[in-house]
Amino acid sequence: MSDSETVPPAAAGAGPEGPGGAPALPREALEIAAGYAFAGPALDLGALLWDGACLPDAQIRIPLPMLNRHGLVAGATGTGKTKTLQLIAEQLSAQGVPVFLADVKGDVSGISAPGEPGDKVRERAGEVHQEWTPGGCPAEFYALGGLGHGIPVRATVTSFGPVLLSKVLRLNQTQEQSLGLIFHYADQKGLELVDLKDLRAVVAFLTSDEGKQELKGIGGLSTATAGVILRSLTAFEAQGMSPFFGEPEFDTSELTRTAQDGRGVVSVLELPAVQDKPQLFSTFLMWLLADLFHDLPEVGDADKPKLVFFFDEAHLLFNDASKAFLDSITQTVRLIRSKGVGVFFVTQTPKDVPGDVLAQLGNRVQHALRAFTPDDQKALKSTVKTFPNSPYDLEEVLTGLGTGEAVVTVLSEKGAPTPVAATRLRAPQSLMGPVAPDALDRAVRASPLHGRYAQAVDRESAYEKLTAAQAEAAAAPGSAGRDEQDAPRAARSGGGRSRAPKEEASVVEQVVGSGMFTSLARSMGTQIGREITRSLFGTARKRR
Repeated sequence: MSDSETVPPAAAGAGPEGPGGAPALPREALEIAAGYAFAGPALDLGALLWDGACLPDAQIRIPLPMLNRHGLVAGATGTGKTKTLQLIAEQLSAQGVPVFLADVKGDVSGISAPGEPGDKVRERAGEVHQEWTPGGCPAEFYALGGLGHGIPVRATVTSFGPVLLSKVLRLNQTQEQSLGLIFHYADQKGLELVDLKDLRAVVAFLTSDEGKQELKGIGGLSTATAGVILRSLTAFEAQGMSPFFGEPEFDTSELTRTAQDGRGVVSVLELPAVQDKPQLFSTFLMWLLADLFHDLPEVGDADKPKLVFFFDEAHLLFNDASKAFLDSITQTVRLIRSKGVGVFFVTQTPKDVPGDVLAQLGNRVQHALRAFTPDDQKALKSTVKTFPNSPYDLEEVLTGLGTGEAVVTVLSEKGAPTPVAATRLRAPQSLMGPVAPDALDRAVRASPLHGRYAQAVDRESAYEKLTAAQAEAAAAPGSAGRDEQDAPRAARSGGGRSRAPKEEASVVEQVVGSGMFTSLARSMGTQIGREITRSLFGTARKRR
């Protein structure tokens, strides 16, 4: 059923018979179906299941304006969560809404290609009264740091910020706060943190004999803690993480584009190459969301979202997270709705998502759960308690759902929860599987974004400035005769250049010397003597 068609009379509760003399819906099913009889544009999920039968005249839908009220797609492995994402994403694209999908398993790229007809597809379409026609969506493919098939997505260390970086470095709360002080120091001193070697250079300087006195000016940072951070950074780089940080930095406004025909572009972030780095990719996804939050204007309640963001394997984001990190996620999810962005968390059970975040998720698609162990039973009971009152025996239903079936409740056009509806979901019209790697590579190279982001750039930043300052200090005339206390002062004042007694050195000159700033005008992240404005996550507000 298209978005413009009216709801079948039986679904609206009219008359004892459905269209064409079909059997009347049971009273309970009529009441549920009436809760999904929306007047405005909506996405079609599937047909109601009641008493073991599929009732195609009772269609289950999500109002398009409510997609920015966030959602949860949950269920055990193999129950059809990925296909549900695909089904929702392709309908959003058709409505002109851009979509972001995190492709952890490498099987979402097929959304760009038409689906393949087959007996199972035809059977499912017939069961739910779906007019199935194959069709793909306009898509862009990205890869973290260029590892894998996709346009490289990078972030500068400055933009990433101390809170998110602490998460991937697995720092404790004290070390996280200390890293924040290091960022504060670098911001004040005009030391651009573009890549990991820049941050390592600043921390190494602060732990060196020359830099220890600088620690006194940023109280609360001990040499021992700075040393722990430095070792964590070194280990992080040794694991091959450097490509994810650097320039050109990805502009997250690319995710909100539409195609020439008006359809929303589906941005697929390919993550199979970094499956063994879950902390990294989950935190990078949060950076994307936080960066969008900075840049997008307030829109309030719009006719449709500006972007819907699907956060796959969401439990990885919350594992071992600090309280400050969780508070920041909750705040971001709560506030980003007013920017027109909807966020769907995708995970196995609702208990994977903290309660404060779960409370923000108005739309729920719950696939089958397994109850093989006492822990499974406990998770099942907890999941049932998160749903509104229902005529279903949800414990029985949730353990008996088949693949491609789910229990659904969404927000109505008035913002009230709809009745709980067991649903047989529609089949995606795009390819249910990955596209061939060579076709994926051709699509990436043909993208207008490829030339903008493909080649990494390593410009002068903190590492180069500190290295040059040390070399300048060592080579300055008379440096051999200075005592140890004069050496750090020379490094910070520009290598022994003469200066009028009352002339004040700039903040940057105190660190790297006045001759080191030929490229300062190219700096996008900092200004001399001014601390970067940072967000809830400590991420920098970029000037575009």
